[in-house]
Amino acid sequence: MDLLISAAARALAAGDPLGALNRVALRDDAPALALRGIAMAQLGDLPRARALMRDAARAFGPRFAVARARCAVAEAEIALAARDLAGPTHALEAARAVLQAHGDFPNAAYARYIQARRLLLIGRLDQADQLLGQIDPAPFPPALWAGRELALAGIAMRRLQAKAAKAALARARHAASQAGVPALLAEVENAILALGAPAARLTIRGQERLVDTAGIEALLESGALAVDACRGVVCDAHGSVSLARRPVLFTLARLLGAAWPDDAPRDALIAQAFRARSIDESHRVRLRVEIGRLRTALRPLAEVRATPRGYVLKPRHARQVAGLAWPVDTPHGAVLALLADGESWSSSALALALGASQRTVQRALDALAAAGKARCYGNGRARRWVAAPLPAFATSLLLPSPLFERLG
Repeated sequence: MDLLISAAARALAAGDPLGALNRVALRDDAPALALRGIAMAQLGDLPRARALMRDAARAFGPRFAVARARCAVAEAEIALAARDLAGPTHALEAARAVLQAHGDFPNAAYARYIQARRLLLIGRLDQADQLLGQIDPAPFPPALWAGRELALAGIAMRRLQAKAAKAALARARHAASQAGVPALLAEVENAILALGAPAARLTIRGQERLVDTAGIEALLESGALAVDACRGVVCDAHGSVSLARRPVLFTLARLLGAAWPDDAPRDALIAQAFRARSIDESHRVRLRVEIGRLRTALRPLAEVRATPRGYVLKPRHARQVAGLAWPVDTPHGAVLALLADGESWSSSALALALGASQRTVQRALDALAAAGKARCYGNGRARRWVAAPLPAFATSLLLPSPLFERLG
């Protein structure tokens, strides 16, 4: 047993990367390279950390399959922190299979957890939930348990299930306290702050106020019809209709929702939905066509009726209509929300996470940079975008504490 390696691993597990580096900074053997990589990642130097993890995997060689697999899991975690979301995932799955086959169940579970976090970042909530459901945290270290509960809370928050998110965060706080890792406990506390922070601007009958996730959940449970500009959907307690990829229809739905219970004038709908400076008969024909498409899309939830001066929205089940928008009044709130986690993003990773084209994201980034809300560094494919972290968003870097606990 290498005492320095063991001491460095314990320092990392306790959240002390500088203490770990003091023990292994001058060593170039495989375990030391791996531990230095994790330490550099915890200190924020992600490119150097990734290079060290690759060096460690090569240094272990094919005889140490389990150690190489642990290096692959750590590299995947670092890539996730660097928001490299478009890279292949087969290496992580192969590492998970090796760890599972050799009985290293905690690290195999951690590899699955990293896969779930990536799916959560790119919005594939059902797949992430399914993966997390395959992890039984009972026999594993408290840090892994806390990470799983944090991911479950993130899924619940994305689904606007505040009660489920609050319960998951309570379990995460208990597990993080047992783990005794300050960074992990701080991550949980930041997530709790995010749950209670303003999540949207709610507008009902012209009255606007900020609401948190619990307020949005209560609104939907109250039987209201919500026109949600954050997700591009129209929803109530009976279902939802996504108009995220049909911007003209969503703009019409938003304008009709803002005018409810009154009707919206035709000229106002044309001017804002079609951005027309002068209105002629062709615009009125197009409006009738688009209203017909909107009627078809919203049929399960609401009717769109013609009036002498325009159109009015009539919910089928709801008692009132509410509008939801981003807390920050910007047309690029989704991009800004991702940037606000404090990590650096490439435009390709943002496009993948938002389900949009890279060119659309680049235009949004340019607009945010011009407004002073985002900044970039690097050139070409190395360009990364960042924003000043908002108090309502938590960071995501949770490196595995059990990953190298048996390297010595």
